[in-house]
This record gives sequence, C-alpha cells and structure tokens, in this order.
Amino acid sequence: MNGPQDLGGMMGFGPVVPETDEPVFHAEWERRAFALVLAIGALGRWNLDIARHARERIPPATYLASSYYEIWLRGMITLLKENGLITAEEIESGKPSAPAQGNLRIVKGDMVEGVLAKGGPSSRPSPAPALYKPGDKVRTRNIHPTGHTRLPRYARGHAGEIVTVHGAHVFPDSSSQRKGDDPQWLYTVRFAASEVWGRPSRDKIHADLWEPYLEAL
Repeated sequence: MNGPQDLGGMMGFGPVVPETDEPVFHAEWERRAFALVLAIGALGRWNLDIARHARERIPPATYLASSYYEIWLRGMITLLKENGLITAEEIESGKPSAPAQGNLRIVKGDMVEGVLAKGGPSSRPSPAPALYKPGDKVRTRNIHPTGHTRLPRYARGHAGEIVTVHGAHVFPDSSSQRKGDDPQWLYTVRFAASEVWGRPSRDKIHADLWEPYLEAL
C-alpha cells in the first residue's frame, strides 16, 4: 500500500544522518518491546508479512510521529486485537478481563536462542520456470495495491536489468492477506540512478523484486 512507511525518494524529510556508535536500544522499554513482539509473534497467529502490514496501516500522522519501537508496539497491539487475543479495555486497564486462550504456541526462555537461530526461511519450491535470467531487461509495473507489497514507489515504472535469480520465495502480497505462500521467483534488479531519480548519475540502485512486479522489455 502507499503508506507512510514508503519514504524512499520522498521530499521534505531531510537527509538520513547515522548516529555515531548507535546502541541497539536507546532505552530499556525498547528492549522489552522487541522481546514482546518476538514472543507474541511466536504464538503463530500471524506471519512476518501480516505483521509488516499491521504497521503500515497505522494512520500516517501517528506513524510519522512515532519512534521505531513505538511503531512495532502499535502494530503488535493491532494484531492482538484483530486476532481476539486482547481487548481495547484490557489495553487501557493493563489487566486481563478473561482467562488466557489455550492451544497457543509458546516460546519459553530456554528455547529462544534455538528458535532465533533456526530463523524462518522464505524459499519455496518453484511452481514454474523463471521468466527472466541475468542480463534480461525488464520494467517494473506501475501498480498501487491496497494491501502489502514489497515494490516501493520509487522503483515503479522504471527500466532495469536482472542481476541475480534467487529462486522462488513466499510472495509477500499474498502472504500478508492470508492467501498462502504463492511462491514467486525473486530477482535482484539493477537500475541506473538517473532512471529512478531523473538526474545525471553514474550510480546504480539494486532492489530485490518478485516476478509479478516485472514485465519484459
């Protein structure tokens, strides 16, 4: 969706200024928020793409006024309410109003290291041969889906070249809508910076894009 999270190439936000020796967490509550999001995600009621889309659906004014981990918390609360795991009243009071649901997948403390090390691979068997190979010229589709997508606005409608074929992977647009993995071929596409930004430049831009985002030139 064309939401507040898609800021690539947007004007008026100033340069990105890296923080020297930036800590992983700026406050203890951020560490706790990170742990909560991972622990609750392990319940198995949603996947990574659904979680991303929950954060994208935060109202733009609220999103842009929130810090990184505030955005994570808001998205998590949305998913908890939408999946019937918590009520607005419980959020307000900070206390449960009903017994916890059963049959939930729980990651205990001694399991965390192994679970995180295992990860969640998104590669899947390919449903059909890849349409493109390295060196092929392609153009990204100029689409504006209402759901989650990994095709950023700055890359839409531009010509590029296939650099790498990564095999078939879960298609985020389908996965975020609970429509299954719908495996699609994933490519690294190289664009001339001048093609994307419209000004002379020798720089190159690379983006990892799924096959449905592309069409042959």
